[in-house]
Amino acid sequence: METVAVLAPKVATGAFLLAFVFGAVGHKTNFCTMGAVSDWVNMGDLNRMRMWLLAIGVAILGANALHLAGLVDLSKSIYPGPNFTWLSYLVGGFLFGVGMTLGSGCGSKTLIRIGGGNLKSVVVFIVAGIAAYMTLRGILGAFRVGVLEQASATLSTGQDLPSLAAAIGGSKQIWIVVFSLLFGLGFVLFAYASKEFRGNFDYTLGGVVTGLVVVGGWYVSGHMGYLAEDPNTLQEAFVATNTGRMEAFSFVSPLAYTLEYLMLWTDKTKIITYGIASVAGVIAGSFAYALASGKFRWEGFRNAEDTGMHMIGGLMMGFGGITALGCTIGQGISGFSTLALGSIMTFLAIIAGSAATMKWQYWRIGREA
Repeated sequence: METVAVLAPKVATGAFLLAFVFGAVGHKTNFCTMGAVSDWVNMGDLNRMRMWLLAIGVAILGANALHLAGLVDLSKSIYPGPNFTWLSYLVGGFLFGVGMTLGSGCGSKTLIRIGGGNLKSVVVFIVAGIAAYMTLRGILGAFRVGVLEQASATLSTGQDLPSLAAAIGGSKQIWIVVFSLLFGLGFVLFAYASKEFRGNFDYTLGGVVTGLVVVGGWYVSGHMGYLAEDPNTLQEAFVATNTGRMEAFSFVSPLAYTLEYLMLWTDKTKIITYGIASVAGVIAGSFAYALASGKFRWEGFRNAEDTGMHMIGGLMMGFGGITALGCTIGQGISGFSTLALGSIMTFLAIIAGSAATMKWQYWRIGREA
């Protein structure tokens, strides 16, 4: 049996390589969840939204195929648990949507922009990471736990749709197939229903690769990094994850843990976890593509207001992402792939928060004009 010490570097390496691919492809195809909402709300263009939904569809089909094959157990991730913190999903998701709009992109887009030379995104990274840490373990965490998480319900089963349906009747395995096809295949068909979408290969590349990267993440964390019995604790373990459970990709809490690791570099008890490796991988992949394509450009703030808006955006992303248990990638793709009801609610709340902020921004521009 492989030990934790042997598996941890393998998990971190797997996460880095998958994230590297995502960073490079995300930069090339301009995969951006905030941009998807912006194109839809402001121009009526659904192509990048279709790309996001294609990624979700591929992730749902792939992740549940792994689950049905017995290679991973999605119920052992943080998303489908029985603790249904509905207010946290709604408030956290909405605030994250507001924050990613003010900050010019979600957590993953922030990392992609950093790789392309965007100094504004470096500031967003730092602020979001600090806010995320404060929400995990600091003053904002007291409000999260003491107020928002009090509005919750403990379900008799998992909050994933197959478990909820099986509680009414039928086999959970059958319901997994039904909901996977309903959402997964449905999103894929919706994406390709557009002739314009089908005519641009970058849309397919961005959506399919992002979805497959999430599926690969579940395999690396939930299969390669799984120990049925940790020799040290005699309990099952998922190696090199900050949550102690299997993880796919998310880009809020990993920002906090990356900052912590850099600040406590000489602390030998700290290791490069799945999340930390994924942050480094996205930046490296984006940077590699930017250099290879000649698209690397330094970019800074226009003025003090621009700086302030991005800092507020980072703060709201950090708080909102932790409160909602994820971001547009974490809940919007990784969580959605588990068919968790909370992930679906968060996905919708993020879109609502982003759309409302864009409407406010356009109203403000019109008033000033």
